[in-house]
Amino acid sequence: MPRPAARVLTLLELLQSGGTRTVAELADRLGVDGRTVRRYVGQLIDLDVPVESVRGRYGGYRLGPGYRVPPLMFGDEEALAVLLGLVAGRGAGLTAAQRTANETAAAKIRRVLPRHLTRRLDALLESLSFTEGPGESASPDAGVLLTLADAVHHHRPVSVRYADREGRHGDRTLHPYGIVVHGGRWYVTGRDADRDEDRTFRLDRIAGARSLPGSFEAPGGPDPAERVVTGFATAAYRYEVALRVQATPEHLRAHLPATVATLEETEPGWLRVEVRAERLDWLPSVLAALDRPFVIDHPAELRALMRDFAARLAAYAHRTGPTTAEPPEPRT
Repeated sequence: MPRPAARVLTLLELLQSGGTRTVAELADRLGVDGRTVRRYVGQLIDLDVPVESVRGRYGGYRLGPGYRVPPLMFGDEEALAVLLGLVAGRGAGLTAAQRTANETAAAKIRRVLPRHLTRRLDALLESLSFTEGPGESASPDAGVLLTLADAVHHHRPVSVRYADREGRHGDRTLHPYGIVVHGGRWYVTGRDADRDEDRTFRLDRIAGARSLPGSFEAPGGPDPAERVVTGFATAAYRYEVALRVQATPEHLRAHLPATVATLEETEPGWLRVEVRAERLDWLPSVLAALDRPFVIDHPAELRALMRDFAARLAAYAHRTGPTTAEPPEPRT
């Protein structure tokens, strides 16, 4: 491309970023003088690009509002970031019209991606799955994400630099099975070769990833999304709660999602529920909200909390008006 034409496209890209750009700023970015900037603006106007002239001390040039600029120019990292946002949006409860717009927008960007980036993106899409429920996104590093996706696709081990919840960094060798977006966070699930156990790692805690020689055989059984959800429900916590509830799975899942509890039918109409938790104080209100018969197998601490909760509810039910016998609870 002739250099003046490249500069005209660069000028268009600068204007696309929004706001008003002064002539001095544009001249500095393009490496030309003010007269040449005005000539380039004239060329854009000749191409029906609505460049507006803004007068005054802080004047300059800007694009007309609402204009859809052709061509839309992205660098590789920018295009990838947009596509990842569109992909993540598929798990965010979009309407049918929004899903259609999401798919068409992604297709338009993919058509102009370099071939090498398209191949890496395809590997990512093949390795990616979503659980139910949207959440705020914690975006992973694009390089880490693509490296892990390639490892999932080709069954290659990877070395990752991971920070645990206390912020301690360490190197892990991982045989990745898949990448999962759950509750707005990105996770990779696979076999931790150093500990010889299945693990799930948050991608935003991985500072670096590199492929290692060799390959591994992907296991059968649950898919990556199910592994992540089950892993959250069965992780090691301070308390292991077991109870039996006379309810349907659908009724229980409305109060205890799969990331919190596991369910197992023990006898007709009854389900065994297992919950792992660091605290028990939230469970009495949840069990009360079930409004179904239940039996607490263990721990004994939960039975005590449930009795205290029931006593408070009974005391509230007998009240007929405000009382000054008890001091008000402090605000937090």
